[in-house]
Amino acid sequence: MSENEFSMLRGQTGLTVEELADVLGYSKRQVYRWENGESEPRSAAVGMLRNLAGKQGSGVTQKRFTFIDLFAGIGGLRRGFETIGGQCVFTSEWNKFAQQTYMANYRDNRPVAGDITQVETSEIPDHDVLVAGFPCQPFSIAGVSKKNSLGRSHGFACEAQGTLFFDVARILKDKRPAAFLLENVKNLKSHDKGRTFEVILKTLTEELGYHVWSRVIDAQHFLPQHRERIAIVGFREDVPFSWDDLNLPEKSSVRLKNILHPEDGSEDPEEPYTEGWQAQVNPKYVLTDHLWTYLQNYAAKHKAAGNGFGFGLVGREDVARTLSARYYKDGSEILISRGKNKNPRRLTPRECARLMGYPDDFRIPVSDTQAYKQFGNSVAVPVFAEVARIMQPHIAALMDQNSTPFVRKKKAYQADLF
Repeated sequence: MSENEFSMLRGQTGLTVEELADVLGYSKRQVYRWENGESEPRSAAVGMLRNLAGKQGSGVTQKRFTFIDLFAGIGGLRRGFETIGGQCVFTSEWNKFAQQTYMANYRDNRPVAGDITQVETSEIPDHDVLVAGFPCQPFSIAGVSKKNSLGRSHGFACEAQGTLFFDVARILKDKRPAAFLLENVKNLKSHDKGRTFEVILKTLTEELGYHVWSRVIDAQHFLPQHRERIAIVGFREDVPFSWDDLNLPEKSSVRLKNILHPEDGSEDPEEPYTEGWQAQVNPKYVLTDHLWTYLQNYAAKHKAAGNGFGFGLVGREDVARTLSARYYKDGSEILISRGKNKNPRRLTPRECARLMGYPDDFRIPVSDTQAYKQFGNSVAVPVFAEVARIMQPHIAALMDQNSTPFVRKKKAYQADLF
């Protein structure tokens, strides 16, 4: 992005540099650098800036609405819906470490609910939008392979996680929000020869009466990472929603250099990730000789056998593979080259945060192991901020249409059921 383009977009938002820094969650010093062309803007910041500029020019008035955040993780979906005027009124996340990160970044002065299967719908406040990244392990390629190898069931037959979708369904049934957004792995559409996805769509449309759209989106449009996830959007009324309204930048327009520590003194050190006046990456993230030798031998073995297994060695001009929750084990899917005859290194947790589209003021209060798991399980924030953006006018229209968004629709629906 050029200096002129950044300034032009900021001008379209009507915000000063100081105001924009507050909105984006970056320091004023950093935004001034972008404004003056001294450094390349973070991809997540560019995405949010374009969204802000688009809303100013759209003629659509942003209306406040409420939403709930289920299977919340560290709040990636929440960030997208807050940018379009949403207020989160209920959160559910069972993992205690994810709860810790969530509460460090979203100070709601209310507890995060744990296991959603133990929460009665009567305990959940009425809301306009339901947002849920329901657990993907039973539907993912890796999860299915692992469960098959262990002789365990998966998908809707998996008692541990496969039925959690139906907790989403029971809340939709009882609360009747105006809209919802569900997120999952790409493989959800093909799992069990498409039968799993067919059941999900049938539940949402035929049983619950929602109008539903789905699309697989690659985070590579916004971030230097190939990461395909499915977005399932639903509205209680038949609205003119269209995926054609998505603003998807050209793939690979953002490279790893946009999220890696520059290590040249242009950013402040952040211990324990970077140190010294040049903010160089802590040596602890460099692979040991033993681990690097093991990974090279492992890759050579599988290559000789005709398999595609191996590490992913990348440089500053590259785009990375998908960051996974197992990254803490050896970092093999994304190893950053340090030059010839030097062992590569892992991404730092801060770089993982950037790779998922979180701003630099996002707090990471947990260990590296837990941070890697959390970012590997997170959504790519700019992707779902863009989905939220194109949902916003339809949410606003439904709220205008029904000044009491729940009462009449909810009673009419329940009357049909019973």
